[in-house]
Amino acid sequence: MTTTAQETTPVRATAQETTPVRPTAHEAAPVRATPSGREGSASAVRRHELAAFLRHRREHVTPEQVGLPRGLRRRTPGLRREEVAQLSSVGVTWYTWLEQARNIQVSVQVLDSLARALLLDSSERAHLFNLAGAVDPAPSGSCSAVTPAQHVLLKQLEPLPACVQNSRYDILAYNRTYGRMLCDLDAIPVEDRNCILLAYTHPQWRTSLTNREEVLRLMAAKLRATMAEHLAEPAWKFLLNRLLTESEEFVEIWGRHEVVGPRVKRKQFCNSQVGLLSLDHTDLWLGPRNGPRLVTYAPADDETRARLERLQELATQA
Repeated sequence: MTTTAQETTPVRATAQETTPVRPTAHEAAPVRATPSGREGSASAVRRHELAAFLRHRREHVTPEQVGLPRGLRRRTPGLRREEVAQLSSVGVTWYTWLEQARNIQVSVQVLDSLARALLLDSSERAHLFNLAGAVDPAPSGSCSAVTPAQHVLLKQLEPLPACVQNSRYDILAYNRTYGRMLCDLDAIPVEDRNCILLAYTHPQWRTSLTNREEVLRLMAAKLRATMAEHLAEPAWKFLLNRLLTESEEFVEIWGRHEVVGPRVKRKQFCNSQVGLLSLDHTDLWLGPRNGPRLVTYAPADDETRARLERLQELATQA
């Protein structure tokens, strides 16, 4: 018998109650049942491995680790299915299908949410996407675009803040001064180290922007101009979806359809530890245009240079 997404009403639940709801566009469109029939053994094995992996990880994450109360009647080791669904913002039915090894297709957005909810490390996250037959759109912590020589260069540039970014504004590598210039970048998960995402969603990063309204407008305009060459690529669509989902401010600015190309200009940041920084921003392309680039910030005055030196000292001590 064929099962479709329309025949079963998904359930979104909290630890206290379970309430039937209609599937959201996020759940219903990317995650759907596929027709049953003669399936290849490799596909069936992959689904059962995925189901077993999810069950194992769920049973080894405690409620306390994800900020949920343990309660007095908990019999399940680790998390309940409805708790994983709640943390992942998906329906209980969809998550149950996954643990039952049902023949369904799962979107990268759902996989990303599951990886976060189950506290997967980078290796476990890669394994999850491999089992699901999907490409992880999040930037990898070890990017082949950043060579050992470039890591040495980043260190030698200190106390000048410097980092390596790709055209999507993912931060692929950085030196200690850059890592403390706008926030504690070391404390940010690798998949969240994106300049535009942080500018729209991270409180300390946003506070460091002295002319935030203009900066956010220009960043959205640059993203739209650059994204024109990558409209069909999953990683770009994934980033755009996160911005539209997590920032109402981005939704409003993105709707203006403004476009602007790369520009070099003086920037000012208000660092919480050393004060105002006046910096001249430069992009040094490491390959073809719109590929990885070395981003450097040179002090515009002696006071800023002294403050950068102090910031480097603080970063080294930390």
